[in-house]
Amino acid sequence: MKKLLFFCILAGGCLVSYAYLTNETDDFSPDITTVEVTLGNIVDAVGATGTLEAVTTVQVGSQVSGIIQELNVDFNSIVREGDVIMRLDPALFETQKEQARANLLRSEAEVERLRVTVDDAATQLKRSNDLSSRELIAATELEAAQVALRSAEAQIKSAEAQVVQARATLSQNELNLEHTVIRSPIDGIITSRLVDVGQTVAASFQAPELFVIAADLTKMRVIANIDESDVGRIRPKQRVTFTVDAFPSEEFEGTVSQIRLEPVVQQNVVTYATVIDAPNTELKLKPGMTATVSIEIARRDGVIRIPTSALRFRPTQSTFAALNQPPPTNWEEAPARQPQRMLAFITPLIRNNSSDPNGRTAASSEQSEFENGMRSPERRQQMRERLQAMSPKERDAFLNRMRERRTNARQQAGPITPPPTRLVTRPNTRTSEAVPAVDRGATTIDALFAPIEIVETTGQVFVLNNGALVLVPVDLGVTDGTSSELVSGSNSLITDGSLLVTNVTTSGGPDGPAAGRNTSPLIPQFPFGRRSNNSSGNRR
Repeated sequence: MKKLLFFCILAGGCLVSYAYLTNETDDFSPDITTVEVTLGNIVDAVGATGTLEAVTTVQVGSQVSGIIQELNVDFNSIVREGDVIMRLDPALFETQKEQARANLLRSEAEVERLRVTVDDAATQLKRSNDLSSRELIAATELEAAQVALRSAEAQIKSAEAQVVQARATLSQNELNLEHTVIRSPIDGIITSRLVDVGQTVAASFQAPELFVIAADLTKMRVIANIDESDVGRIRPKQRVTFTVDAFPSEEFEGTVSQIRLEPVVQQNVVTYATVIDAPNTELKLKPGMTATVSIEIARRDGVIRIPTSALRFRPTQSTFAALNQPPPTNWEEAPARQPQRMLAFITPLIRNNSSDPNGRTAASSEQSEFENGMRSPERRQQMRERLQAMSPKERDAFLNRMRERRTNARQQAGPITPPPTRLVTRPNTRTSEAVPAVDRGATTIDALFAPIEIVETTGQVFVLNNGALVLVPVDLGVTDGTSSELVSGSNSLITDGSLLVTNVTTSGGPDGPAAGRNTSPLIPQFPFGRRSNNSSGNRR
């Protein structure tokens, strides 16, 4: 009975395994992942964070110290210019004013007394001069009269100065008394109140902050912190969209008005403050809110969009072999990644004359042989074995020879031709850079920024046409990171709805075993492995 039960279980397990394996491997054709070309908008934008604040904000303080006697406003109160918002106790300042007035009267009386003294001294000097002319008095008496007049004149000048000082003290005390009444300097809204009735205000060294008044909350601005790597692309009048946490589903708009030149350094990160004007007619935006900003650099509406994933796809020789398709005539297999650090270092040192687009010449047959070995899979293995068989001294000598020959080849070939790119710029209306900024007729530096340059680049994609991969060169314009603009007239093979290949999964994969392939020795292996059911994109 036990043997019968054992054989039944064994037979059931075999049947389940067979069904599982046949179900997973019923289709051995390569899996082709594609994306569809669509029409839409592409926006190249710079992201940042910032803080909302009112366009005009005034901090109201007190120039005198005292106890708050009266408080006429509160948070969110609407005030007009000149309205009384707070009063300090004026008793002390009224007393000081009366003391200053009394000192002024005393100084004026002293001046009048000294004027009488001066007149008397002048009369005595005139009498002494008459008597001295008739030789009735001594010369010493005449000199004493002269000294007395000069002394009286000096005393009256000092008294007059004391009058001016007393009058200034009186004016200062009157002004301090007026400062006990705090008035609103502008029309606006009280956004902050930091004091209360009975509190003592101390203004010994600086004016304390009592209130914060926002001029007009229907006009707000965002101070965004732009990273130094992106600030070169920011220009005034650029369109801005931003969101706030209070209204996550709503998008607000604004315009760049200023790029401040003062750098802000925090933890070795340099940012520049950018001012963004934003209307706030519904008063949804409040000062202090954190805004997530997206500054629009370039925009294209209704263009053909090429996904970035399709631009990164690079098939190998095995990919075309699995599809039973010959490689395109204008296709060149991307070099395989070398596992040895030495090979990865040597690979860029060598250039072959027959395949180098820059026209460099090979230095020797050894160099050409090495280059061919780096390009062919069979030869790569041979070159790898050859390098591994070398001693360290021989390997170093070989590397030095390759460096010298590469240097000689570069000197003979001249400068390297860069990849084809096109710069599309707006008309440059800038004044000559030799003219100082202050002489260019602009009131701010923002008007002198150079226009934004739009760089058009080239690339290649593979179009899926009747199960075959068709290599198509493309000209690309504005990109948003996920898609790129297909420049009009670059290629007629790509239209709205075309399928671009992003990945091809074969039995060995692009660079190794197929994803999801079971390598257990207890389960038979099939040529193409299992099909993946969780890959993104369209499957063929």
